[in-house]
Amino acid sequence: MASSRDRQRKLARAKLDRQLARRAAATRRRRQIQAGVGAFLVLAVIVAGSAWALGAFDSDPKQNAAAEDTCLWTPQDATANTNLKDVGTPQTKGLPTDGTRPMTVTTNQGAPITAELNLTSSPCAAASIAHLAGRSFYDNTKCHEITTDGALRCGDPSGTGLGGPTYSFYDEDVPTAPSPSASPAPGQPPTYPKGTVAMISNPPGTNGSQFLIFFKDFTTADPKYPVIGKVTGGLDVVEKIGAQPTVDNGTGAKVKPKTDVVIQSLTVGEPVTGAAPPPSGAPATSPSAG
Repeated sequence: MASSRDRQRKLARAKLDRQLARRAAATRRRRQIQAGVGAFLVLAVIVAGSAWALGAFDSDPKQNAAAEDTCLWTPQDATANTNLKDVGTPQTKGLPTDGTRPMTVTTNQGAPITAELNLTSSPCAAASIAHLAGRSFYDNTKCHEITTDGALRCGDPSGTGLGGPTYSFYDEDVPTAPSPSASPAPGQPPTYPKGTVAMISNPPGTNGSQFLIFFKDFTTADPKYPVIGKVTGGLDVVEKIGAQPTVDNGTGAKVKPKTDVVIQSLTVGEPVTGAAPPPSGAPATSPSAG
């Protein structure tokens, strides 16, 4: 009997050992699987994070570029300044930023004045003038001033110097001021060469619709006018206007043309891609270049 009970105990012990061994093996397998899954998830997170950091989940870069604002237009209060005229605002996105746009100013003083607006250095000024021209903003308005700097000032329907649209925009291409301690280099070009087209605003940096066409070279140590283009034809007409006598404009300044200079129409053509004029202060390319 004793030997039979011992045999049963041994058999039961062996069975228990087998059960414990199977359980231990199953536990090891479960832990191995969990460890593998965990490692995979960690690796997946690392890969996804790296891809996100490198922009793999970004949308098409071209679409992003198209969605960015090219220009910003700051609203102006027409109730505070009744000289302002509301004709809406230009687009902010998808504006051309390369090449030039032709501008034609037809006055009562002779042949039309043509110019190139520089889209590369002054895309917002070009966009603003094109927007205003498309709404006949400039038509039948007067160039109300012949400035002491040697430029014809136009683009204010009110003729007061305070007029413009109900928005403004920032300076884009103001020439670099010379160093106060530096002596002018021999043959240094003027700050605003004859034929330069530039914006003018008061205060500076609040450009709207008013622009200058220089009929003579002007050099200054304190440039304030953002350059937007250059005259390509009719400069002799601008020079003739600049030579007119001036009278008091009502504020004591003798800058008003004695004979009215009327813009009969101002138009802006479609963008022309290709080499644009260099920004102000940049050296012009040689005739043989490109």
